[in-house]
Amino acid sequence: MSMLTERYDSKIRGVLSCFDRVLTTGTLPDICYADAISSHLRSKGIRIFDYTRFAEPLRDEIRLHAERLAQESGLEIEFIRKKNFRKEKRIKQIMAKRGDHPGLVHIFSALEPCPSFKPWHDKKTGRTFLRGTESKCIHYYFYILLEDLGLCYLRVPTWAPFRLQFYFNGHHQLASLLRKKNLSYCLLENAFMEMEDFAKIQQLADSLQVKTLHRRLDQVAKTFCPVIRHFPSGYHWTLMQVEFSTDVVFKYQSDLHPLYETIIRTAIHAVKPEQVATFLGRKLHGTYQGEIGNDFHTRIEGTRVKHHMGPVSIKMYDKLGIILRIETTINDVSFFKHHRKVEHRDGTWEMKDAPLKKSIYSLPVLLELMAAANRRYLEFVSTIEDPTVGIKNLEKISESTSDGQRTYRGFNLFRGEDLKLFEGIVRGQFHIHGFQNGSFRTILPEKSGTQISRMFKRLRMHGLIKKIRGTYRYYITRLGQKTALTALKLRTMFLIPSLGKTATAGI
Repeated sequence: MSMLTERYDSKIRGVLSCFDRVLTTGTLPDICYADAISSHLRSKGIRIFDYTRFAEPLRDEIRLHAERLAQESGLEIEFIRKKNFRKEKRIKQIMAKRGDHPGLVHIFSALEPCPSFKPWHDKKTGRTFLRGTESKCIHYYFYILLEDLGLCYLRVPTWAPFRLQFYFNGHHQLASLLRKKNLSYCLLENAFMEMEDFAKIQQLADSLQVKTLHRRLDQVAKTFCPVIRHFPSGYHWTLMQVEFSTDVVFKYQSDLHPLYETIIRTAIHAVKPEQVATFLGRKLHGTYQGEIGNDFHTRIEGTRVKHHMGPVSIKMYDKLGIILRIETTINDVSFFKHHRKVEHRDGTWEMKDAPLKKSIYSLPVLLELMAAANRRYLEFVSTIEDPTVGIKNLEKISESTSDGQRTYRGFNLFRGEDLKLFEGIVRGQFHIHGFQNGSFRTILPEKSGTQISRMFKRLRMHGLIKKIRGTYRYYITRLGQKTALTALKLRTMFLIPSLGKTATAGI
């Protein structure tokens, strides 16, 4: 099977994959949870019920610091009163007048929910300590233009535990790197329309230096959150939300439009829950309790299809009418697993598959995992984009074939057991781990193990599946994948609706 990018190579400028939206959280280990801040107060000789007297001076320090920064930069802190206020729209207006030179762009303030603590005395144990609770406090949004990360913002609460939120865009970060290396490009919003050498720039996008990012985050925190100086451990940075996009950049809108209309309308019908799991490198188990689904949405900019599984989603849309964008978004990076060192409390360790750590130092591994998810989705889109080859293959597999000793009949799209067999072999979990005879006992419960083996033999003789050497496990071939998907697509989207119309007309 040829990839979509190969078939339309003459109409494509290039392909680029990189991080898009990256949202990190900064926490102070010294006071980030109730027991920690209780210990901190005791170490400073502060009574638990004097907690507010401890937090109020720090609140005032942040407020006065924000006012001083605004005065030095000739800015006025803008308080947000409306719930539907769009900060990005306001920043775009300011940037249009201000220009793109580095520095502080604007400061917003807003009264928003935040984690907090309250003093508590347990009469049974006689212990006095702090308990976690929810409250509201003033938050400052510092929008800054950095030379190495582009336009970012830091959200600073004015109340303990002073949990920060920092945002940057991977496309803007890459653009900063390209400027430093004197490489030409054209960036519109958060998409590269043109660039000097896509392959060379892809290498730069894949070489994110996390240590450099860590130093920059610490520097920004010290600049805009002065209370950091009171806590020797400093901020610990974790990943809150990450987007990773793969852009197929076409030369002209007229090249993408007819292609996009074909695949977007098909994807919403063709993608099943188990395939969503496959895109994300997971196997769908019967015990999975999360939500899986598809969503088709018409926007002002165009249309987009979105598939989601728990905290992760993968979507496809036409960016600016000239870019086919596939984008994976994750709100909890521990959803992904990878082979890593796992340390136990007793000091021992082992190498095993384990959830990804939430630290920003997981970004390189996350890049590989999310790039693989986008690639699998692009491969799937390539199989459904052009049905002509699949139709020829369908005609071929409907004919009988022989191994020289025995003849094996072809496959019939309308035959019940053939249809179940096709639906079975394209299940998402089989793409990763393969399948065996027992895998089809629940799909074809009326068939014995011997009968299923004969059906596998038919599939093998037609080149639709292949046996893994030295095992009893099989996997679907490229030919099988393309043919099966085409068959199911034609049946679901064309044959059944056509028969329904015919029946209605007859009535």
